[in-house]
Amino acid sequence: MEQQSSTSKVTVEYFDPHNVYKLLSPGLVPRLPLRNLHWQSHAGPLRSIDTLHVELVQGGTDTSAAPPAPTLRASESTSSTSRDDGFQTQQVGGHAGSTETVDTQSLPSKAAGSPRRHQIPGLRRTPYLKVLLVRCDDNDSYKSTVRSEVREWIKTHTPPSSSKKGSNQEKHDAFEWLIVHVVIPNTVAATQPRSGSSKTDGSTPDKGSSRWRTGSTPLMEKFRSDFNSSTKGAPDRVTQIRIGINDLPYDVLPRVVPAVPSGYSETDQDAENAWNDLVGKFKSLILSSFDQRVTQYEEDIKERDAQRSLPGWNFCTFFILKEGLARGFESVGLVEDALVGYDELSVGLDSVTHEQAATGAPESHGGAMLSYTEELKKVAAKALAEASGEDGDGEAEDLQSKESAKDQSDDLLISSTKKAYRDMILANKVSVFDFRCYIFARQISLLLRLGNAWSTREELMVKLRDQQDSILHGVAPLAPPSSHGDEPENLSMLAEICKRTLEFIPSISQVMRQDVVSAMTAEADTDKTKPASSNFNPVLLEAVDNLVSSFSFSVAQQILAQTSTRALPIPPTTMTPGDGHEPKSSIPEPKTMMHPARSSSLHAQPSPRPPLSPGVFPGPGRRASVSDTEAQHSKFLKVGLEALSARRAELYMLSRSILDGLGKKRGWSNGWDEAPIVGELGVDDMDEVSLDDAPASGKESASQAASPSTAGVESQILRTATDNTDDFYRLYEILTDKALRHYTVANHDNAVHTCLADLAVLKVHMKEYRVAGDYFSQTTPFFGESGWSLLELSMLVMYSQCLSELQSKGDYVRVALKLLTKACAAERERLQERSAVLLRSRRAAVPDMSPLQGVVGKLFSLAETLSTEVKVPLANFFTNIQLAGAPQYHDRRDSCSLTITLHSLLPEEITLDAAKIKITCTNGGPCRDVVFEKKGQLVLVPGKNSITVDCKSVVAGKYRISHLGLLSSNMLLHYERDVNQPASRTTDIFKDSDVTLFQRTGALDARLSATKHICLDKNNSLDLELFTGWNLLRSCEVRVRPATGGLRLLTTEAKFVGSSMEFAKPPESGAFFFGSMAEGTSVTLRFPYSVEQDLADVLAKLEVTYVTESDETFYLAKSLTVPVSLALGVNVQDVFKHQALFSRFNVSTASSSPLRLYKSDLLESDLFESSFGVPPANPITVFPKQPAGLLYKVKRKAGSKAGKRSGKTMYLKLHYSVLQTEVEELITASVKEGLGQTPLQQYSTLVEGHVLSEVRKGLQVQDLERAVLLGEMTTAFLEGVQWERLFHGLGAVPGSGYTASTKLSEYLDSWQKNHPRIAIPTCSVAEPCSILIPVEIPALSVVHTADMRLQAPVASPLEDSAGATPTVCVNQMLPATLHLRWTRAWDTDVAQRDEQEFSYEVTAPADAWLLGGRRKGRFVIPWSSPSASTVTSSTPETEAEIPLILIPQREGWLPYPAVEIREIVTGNGGEEAKQACEVDWRNLGETVRVVSERKGVTVSLDASGPGGGPLVIESEGMGRRGGRVVA
Repeated sequence: MEQQSSTSKVTVEYFDPHNVYKLLSPGLVPRLPLRNLHWQSHAGPLRSIDTLHVELVQGGTDTSAAPPAPTLRASESTSSTSRDDGFQTQQVGGHAGSTETVDTQSLPSKAAGSPRRHQIPGLRRTPYLKVLLVRCDDNDSYKSTVRSEVREWIKTHTPPSSSKKGSNQEKHDAFEWLIVHVVIPNTVAATQPRSGSSKTDGSTPDKGSSRWRTGSTPLMEKFRSDFNSSTKGAPDRVTQIRIGINDLPYDVLPRVVPAVPSGYSETDQDAENAWNDLVGKFKSLILSSFDQRVTQYEEDIKERDAQRSLPGWNFCTFFILKEGLARGFESVGLVEDALVGYDELSVGLDSVTHEQAATGAPESHGGAMLSYTEELKKVAAKALAEASGEDGDGEAEDLQSKESAKDQSDDLLISSTKKAYRDMILANKVSVFDFRCYIFARQISLLLRLGNAWSTREELMVKLRDQQDSILHGVAPLAPPSSHGDEPENLSMLAEICKRTLEFIPSISQVMRQDVVSAMTAEADTDKTKPASSNFNPVLLEAVDNLVSSFSFSVAQQILAQTSTRALPIPPTTMTPGDGHEPKSSIPEPKTMMHPARSSSLHAQPSPRPPLSPGVFPGPGRRASVSDTEAQHSKFLKVGLEALSARRAELYMLSRSILDGLGKKRGWSNGWDEAPIVGELGVDDMDEVSLDDAPASGKESASQAASPSTAGVESQILRTATDNTDDFYRLYEILTDKALRHYTVANHDNAVHTCLADLAVLKVHMKEYRVAGDYFSQTTPFFGESGWSLLELSMLVMYSQCLSELQSKGDYVRVALKLLTKACAAERERLQERSAVLLRSRRAAVPDMSPLQGVVGKLFSLAETLSTEVKVPLANFFTNIQLAGAPQYHDRRDSCSLTITLHSLLPEEITLDAAKIKITCTNGGPCRDVVFEKKGQLVLVPGKNSITVDCKSVVAGKYRISHLGLLSSNMLLHYERDVNQPASRTTDIFKDSDVTLFQRTGALDARLSATKHICLDKNNSLDLELFTGWNLLRSCEVRVRPATGGLRLLTTEAKFVGSSMEFAKPPESGAFFFGSMAEGTSVTLRFPYSVEQDLADVLAKLEVTYVTESDETFYLAKSLTVPVSLALGVNVQDVFKHQALFSRFNVSTASSSPLRLYKSDLLESDLFESSFGVPPANPITVFPKQPAGLLYKVKRKAGSKAGKRSGKTMYLKLHYSVLQTEVEELITASVKEGLGQTPLQQYSTLVEGHVLSEVRKGLQVQDLERAVLLGEMTTAFLEGVQWERLFHGLGAVPGSGYTASTKLSEYLDSWQKNHPRIAIPTCSVAEPCSILIPVEIPALSVVHTADMRLQAPVASPLEDSAGATPTVCVNQMLPATLHLRWTRAWDTDVAQRDEQEFSYEVTAPADAWLLGGRRKGRFVIPWSSPSASTVTSSTPETEAEIPLILIPQREGWLPYPAVEIREIVTGNGGEEAKQACEVDWRNLGETVRVVSERKGVTVSLDASGPGGGPLVIESEGMGRRGGRVVA
């Protein structure tokens, strides 16, 4: 598991008898710390150590005892106080009498006077690696001195190699050793290769062979062969480092260069490899010794733990042993493993204390501990003396002098170095309080290292700088220094510290309280059987409470300081000086009192970033601490950010709760006790009952006699805050503000708003209303959304009080509205639960609304002064708003009214100026919105109320309430709803909001229909019928607006039909103005319209605004669909003759309904006249699939002249009726007749509309056709119609309690049963429809007549062929004459024409006729004179007689050859073109019968003929003798 870098380190002890460390350190120190180490845990996965710091310590020697002998030997002088890790030193001899100090504490020294090693290994700290630095320049010096010196050093400083298993103590201090051969330039050793394989001769000597060739083996190989173990798997303990010539001081550089050159040179890569080899050996050997130590510790711990149940087992000894393993993990950077060890020890301590408390025998369960802490006893005694008013000045002065003399770092209450905790634990002279504090301090220390906190990094930087400064100055470094910049902090670990502190403070507070009580009990009473609590007085209890509170507060502040980091983006403070008062300048900075300037034995330089202060009193004008400004430029870490912010905020809140407890003892409130309570049920009915059997007058008097004291409050911050109310409230505000800002970073919205609410209530209590209002504006919406309704009500009451004091009218109105809204919501909930409460025996409790008295009146009075209207949802103040029933119609007035009931939730009555209801049409009616309103003062009291509103715009349709508004000056209480969305099932406002309006019979009515008389060559017209009903009108305005695209209404051309009435003023575009009109007046006016394209229906909106004699204005609107499509269609077919024109008119129905044609006329024109046959006696029925045919003969009037276009247009006038329209009128008339003189008569207009709609939907084509044939119409299609659904919402019938929809449904059902069939009259209707169709006679310049005549008589070959059709034989020559004539009788366009040239051509199929004669030719028609009195036509002189020969080619009935006549037109370029013209072909439809001329044929085959025999055929012709034909 990857570990974070920390300040943990291991000790490496080096021995430098030849004074070469100063040459080696420039290359070694920059390569430290060691990185990327991997150790296989015994009880888990592979552990990775990213960074391992190494402390290089020189082995010590005593110069006074150093002999001149050039050997390394042990010295008898030791020093046990040289360092805090307990290392022992001994003198080591070297070249030139040089001495170094070494640590041999871990080795069993056999010299006299060696100190005895401590029996508990957890108290020792020994090196993991011992390094011997050797300088050997050539082979001779190696043989003579160096080899023996190294052997002596190994013998002295390493365990005997013969001992396979050392003692447990030796294994606890296991270490490895390493020999580093340092080679100096310009020496023989510098010219040798590192191994024998690199020699120039290429020979490779064997390690075990004899050295009979002097100098043949390099020094490196000699060291390895002499000092490395030959055991398989043994580590290599020899390495070589060569110092470069540029890295050596000039005064140390040898002046004599060896005379024996070897040709070997060291490269940069070889040097780097050597350094890497040295670092690698450091890592492997350190891990090897660490593994040995861990193994032995785990074995010992397992053994000791197994002895837990044995007598004499001591937890303190076990603790020291197991802590030694944890410190070992810490030393190599496995901080998390060390933390696990301390966590296990903490659990072990809890179990031991619980067992001791349960059994009462501490000696048999881990050993007895002190019952109290001596230091706490002294502090408690001092506090008690101070509280009692005794003379304790001398003791106070002594304590003050002691505090000033001790190190300032001891002010940290939780610190593992504050006391000699380990000595106390080892001596079993430790209390549970100290024990817990020590374990917690060690846990915090490890977590701080895991979190890479600023304090641990500061210590590391100081040590690294000291190590860098120890490098020899003036020598170029062999490697670049390692980068030790600021690494990111682990915020999750810092959050874990805060979390553990939150758990530690409550538990340690209980332990501390018991500790102090035990101390005071032991001092006050030596009688163990007497209860200790009997000697306690309120003064002592208060002093104990103050001690515990002060300690808890200080611990929280210490942890806040230790976990402070710039990685937290704390926002700026929200604190502002209230009401202009500045804080006291005499209050000191709590950072100086709580956390004084750091003083360390490491002589650390001042940190570039000071730690954050957890609780700083800002000075005058100061809004944010320095850390807040620096935090804006720091790099924020996301992981653990929210957790750390939240835990730190909880520590601030814990500190605030401690402060709040001290303030309550002095009667200082945080404001919540004085907060108003709104809507709380049953509080007044409760009585306080004492739970004590005996009266507590003595205790009460004692409590009242004891005044609050600061005795025992050791924290200077708390002492200052409890001095007066200003400082108390200031510190309370600071702590709350810091918690708020931390909660903001943690995204804990609930906690943020809770802090804001605390600040707001505090400011109200301090009468700083402006600041309180700002806080309330931020936090009140949150509590309302989160369901804290009662809390929000209390806050809103205080908020409104603040705004009232500040005279902020607009804000007061807004807040008061919100307050009343929430209060009404609470009242609504009470009403919903009231039914359940009423079922109980006791009466329902009434909520307390006294804090709201006067709010309603002040709200509405202030609303009048506002410039803008204030809109409030109606549901905020009212509930159970419903319609009281259907609309009520006023007698003989076109108006109605609606009544609504509503329940007021307001605590006081209100006065309204107006009420308005808007209903919106849901079925696409003519008027989207209809308004009901009531003007005048309306008083609504708390509880049930009713409001009636009137409407003078009765527009029929289906509506739904979309708006309800109650207006009081500038206050509008409104309800809005989208009518297209269904109502919620849980709503209490207009559950049934449907409103049905209908037009009563007798009210003013207006209808629009298409006129019955249509002329196709003119604009069609619409008839507007206005019926005043029971209204006596003073004026009336009718507006007609087209609702169809392309429809234009020509209202300015409107005229009255059948009336002498005149307009009050001329019609305008889409508007008609009428004057006074009496009751029952009906007028019809007609105006034309036009459309851009043919439409079946046109839509128009009709609006009528009228004023009655009572000076009341009413309004009526209707959306009308007017059918304007033609009911029939007419097709004409013309056949031109020489003297007459025959026109055939086919009349068909344009719809699915049959129609009846009563009469038809083709009206003459100036040029033409018509004649018709005998007219039918009865009307002609035209079916959709059976049109009627009308044939007219048209002739030109004699003596008429062409000239006017209208002269050639005739008009076909048809009188007809549509059967479906007749049926609809018959049914509706019958239904309305039955409703007359009944209470349902006022619904006849409504019933007529619904019946007409059902008739149109139910009628089928076959029903209409059957009705025409049978003369009666069935009403079976109306059976089963849900009439009651159609008439829903009409309310009750006036004058009765019956529902109108039910009565109407019953009437229509009975009518249908009484009228199963309705007779259709066969006679003509009173006023049939008519249509005038213009018929324009086509203008033809010339009409030719062609007649082909056979010359008579034509002999028939058949005897029985008498008839009009000639019979001829095939190939018979038939002489014929083509007779051509022409006329200009139908030329009505031009009065004079020039002569015209025509061509004719006789054509026939080649297989039918063989034509002879003049088949093609041209002829000219002379010009016509305009002065001619008669029509120009051909005369016998100008007619053509063209002879032809016709020879039929086949048998059958052959039509006559065709004759084509075309006009020849000469163009501008002289080219000719032919145009077709009208030809009356007289022979059209005539045929000639052609038969064969042979009567019989005989065929004979005779082989005697020439060529094999001729074929002889005999035939017998018709009308001639037989002949012989030889083929």
